[in-house]
Amino acid sequence: MNEVQRKTPESTFEELRRLSPKVTGGIMRMREEAYREKAVPSKYKLLTAMSISIAIRCEPCIKAYVKMACDKGVSQEEFIEFLDVALTMQGCPGEEWALKAYEAYKGHVTGEQVIDGAGCCSH
Repeated sequence: MNEVQRKTPESTFEELRRLSPKVTGGIMRMREEAYREKAVPSKYKLLTAMSISIAIRCEPCIKAYVKMACDKGVSQEEFIEFLDVALTMQGCPGEEWALKAYEAYKGHVTGEQVIDGAGCCSH
């Protein structure tokens, strides 16, 4: 069998998506719709998702939403105001997780830290 005939192995996600196409991958379709530009600019929706990620303490999601918000042009002032909301809602634990978000933000804007943006649902 030559290289052209050899099939690339199907990932576990691709296999489950093929077996369950209406459900598997639905989160990606939801994200595409929820975070698109409409009445509320997408950067604010992404900052809201980041704040919720801080509240639920999901570090991969925090990093992903920080990257996506930065890619949409969020300013440092906007970013900090949303961190303030997350801190207010979570108290001391929120402060620790907001620090993770701020570190991701600083790393992204300085180019010192590469964030792949995949989050915990990278399919």
